[in-house]
Amino acid sequence: MLFRLVKTLAAVSTGLLAGAFGYGVVNVVYAFHAVPIPVRLTFHAALMQVNGVVMQSMMALALLSTLALAAMAASVPRLLAAGSATLVLATFLITRFGNVPIHPLIEKWAVTSPPAGYAAILDRWEMFNLMRTGTGFAAFGLIVCILVVFGERTPPRRSRVQVERT
Repeated sequence: MLFRLVKTLAAVSTGLLAGAFGYGVVNVVYAFHAVPIPVRLTFHAALMQVNGVVMQSMMALALLSTLALAAMAASVPRLLAAGSATLVLATFLITRFGNVPIHPLIEKWAVTSPPAGYAAILDRWEMFNLMRTGTGFAAFGLIVCILVVFGERTPPRRSRVQVERT
């Protein structure tokens, strides 16, 4: 029962993470390019304030659930879950050290004006955004592989007590 719950939580949390980043790349970034720069900066700054708590919580849940799945699973699903956890961690690190340091600049520009060369900085933010979207989708993909290939046959790791009884 617990194993099934952890598999489900890993699938849902990595799926939501990938979906949120995917939506951002397909819709939000496109909208950023369709509006005047003052509108983009104002919206971007407001969005990052809301997204901070939501996305960090989602990344934490995805990381914890994939790590738990890796600890509980056996064989190939264990490796896939560990790979997924590594990709979720990469998603967090890209966000923390790539995107987040740019946010104060965007917030400042939203109330003042962007300096010369601001477009290169926004392009860098978008590059990091694409990278973390890719790692988020890959993390979800590995969990989907566990569910599709192994399904209900996903082998849980046997404890020492179980091994000694056999």
